[in-house]
Amino acid sequence: MALLRALCTTLGGAALALTAPLLAAGPALADDGGDGFTLTDPRITESSGLAASRAHPGVYWTHNDQDEPRLFAVDGRTGRTVATITLRGVGKPRDMEAVSVGPDGYVYVGDIGDNLGGSWSHVWIYRFREPERLGDATVTATQYTVTYEDGPRDAEALMVHPKTGRVYIASKHEDGGGLYEGPRELSAKGNNVFRRIGEVPWVTDGAFSPDGTRLVLRSYFSARGYAWRDGRLGPDERVRAPIQGQSESVTYTPDGSALMFGTEGGGSRVARVPVEGTGAAPAQGPSPTPRPSGSASSPSGDGEGGGSGLALGAVVLGAALLLSLRRLRGRGPGGQSPSA
Repeated sequence: MALLRALCTTLGGAALALTAPLLAAGPALADDGGDGFTLTDPRITESSGLAASRAHPGVYWTHNDQDEPRLFAVDGRTGRTVATITLRGVGKPRDMEAVSVGPDGYVYVGDIGDNLGGSWSHVWIYRFREPERLGDATVTATQYTVTYEDGPRDAEALMVHPKTGRVYIASKHEDGGGLYEGPRELSAKGNNVFRRIGEVPWVTDGAFSPDGTRLVLRSYFSARGYAWRDGRLGPDERVRAPIQGQSESVTYTPDGSALMFGTEGGGSRVARVPVEGTGAAPAQGPSPTPRPSGSASSPSGDGEGGGSGLALGAVVLGAALLLSLRRLRGRGPGGQSPSA
């Protein structure tokens, strides 16, 4: 795992260096809300999920992937942790990969990672009410058991629709994954079966726009925005996203004016990218239909020419090396592999 993170960080840094002149010449990422924030809490070393608070404007929820059942509320202006919430009533998490805040006032945490290629018969979702006041606390959470109708799989993206409250999961696979829809209401008794309703690229996180009309899915090297129509994916388009060491998370700001992109690592940076209009605007032009795969090799920067070509080369090289390394990791002793 350390080798994977080091590789991603090195590749991300190299690509960022190549695109620096291009970014300097293009539109600035900063807007009235600033250009993002840096996580300062030394306990946050693997920020795998990110979600804007509904109850506390300017605050973002995040968590480590393999950790105790706890979340951190972070001030989006300073990057400082303003509350640590520990969950009781749930088991030991295996691989927490995503967090989302629903319209019901609850925070949903996806313990849905499965780096053994889909070897776990079930995964979990934890839900707790967002605190009215922020401060360190232990709260009671509900644990939901989740399975997929077409068998176990790895996933890192969990999204709660801001209007219907329905929960969706996007599976993660280098050749493309699936978008899964949960039951109309989750049940704490028995099993919650998620059924496949669409094809998506290699996804590390996702987020609905606050008005519920857009879904953004990000991968290690790119992001795409989809129109959301009647509970299904519509036409997609490339979304401008930063190049980061290990791209893990994304969320909208509460007003929908920007996307916040996060990455793993101690002292990691959450980058703010303004959104045109009410949804994620295309970086180049819309694609006619959603793509089942290929986003991992798509460039995420804007512009064309020599700088863009160099950046694309770095991204493609990084994707190839990352895929090769992931395959090697999958052949470890006993089939075991650490969290990504």
